[in-house]
Amino acid sequence: MKSWNLGVLGLTFVAGSLLATTMTGCGSSSAQTDGANRQPANRPTAVSSDSSGGSGKGMDAIRQAADTGKYLFVFFSKTDDEQTRAMRRVFDTAMEKVSDRAQWVAVDVGDPSEKSIVAKFDLDRAPMPLVLAMAPNGAITGGFPTKYEEQQLLEAFATSGTEKVMKHLQANKLVFVCVQNDKTKSNEAAMRGVRDFKGDARFASATKIVMLDPADPAEAAFLTDLKIDPKTEEAITAFLAPPGSAIAEYKGATDKEELVATLQKASSGCAGGQCGPGGCPPPQ
Repeated sequence: MKSWNLGVLGLTFVAGSLLATTMTGCGSSSAQTDGANRQPANRPTAVSSDSSGGSGKGMDAIRQAADTGKYLFVFFSKTDDEQTRAMRRVFDTAMEKVSDRAQWVAVDVGDPSEKSIVAKFDLDRAPMPLVLAMAPNGAITGGFPTKYEEQQLLEAFATSGTEKVMKHLQANKLVFVCVQNDKTKSNEAAMRGVRDFKGDARFASATKIVMLDPADPAEAAFLTDLKIDPKTEEAITAFLAPPGSAIAEYKGATDKEELVATLQKASSGCAGGQCGPGGCPPPQ
């Protein structure tokens, strides 16, 4: 067993609430972009507001970015002081460089029309200015409060596997990352315990399974974050609990009873912070 936290990958939310006031970007993870979907890199795609929805341009931007399969960067601010203006300049420069992969929007958290997005991310007491990076599937892949550098924003893109895992963890789900392909050994034995665990009525609704091909170059950064060798010859299963801790890793076969015992041990250790700041595995 080893300890691993999504802090190296990005910001973790549980049930839509901000878990900490200090947040980081998603490190080395990067998304692969289909060249056929690229836009001319002449300017960032600013998202317009559809006032007919009555939910503010922030919520409109989330829907539009998801519909186009792009990342969304949201610049939240509360005042127009020098710090805010300086960070906005950094933000604008970064957005120019990712216009082929992302849309962006600026939100004044004091604007009554933006109360929906402020409530969604529980930003009433969040430090400002704040930038959130959101994958097309809705996963938050980076949160940058108060002061940040351009490179941090540029590194907020995650792999497809990372996006899936973060989405589930941010929904307060347990996640099994099953790393295997047609060349790895013990594939079926590795899945047996995982499937039995998910088939248990106590855990079914709170458990998600993400399959990951170790030979997929697009997932190399995620495997590095998980400390899993992409050349592994045997199936590996990582057991993750919200907000982002790897509570166990198994090589080869898995067993339901061992997985349950691992979860119970992790749950009993929550008081000491084993499960990470602000969250623990879903209740049994």
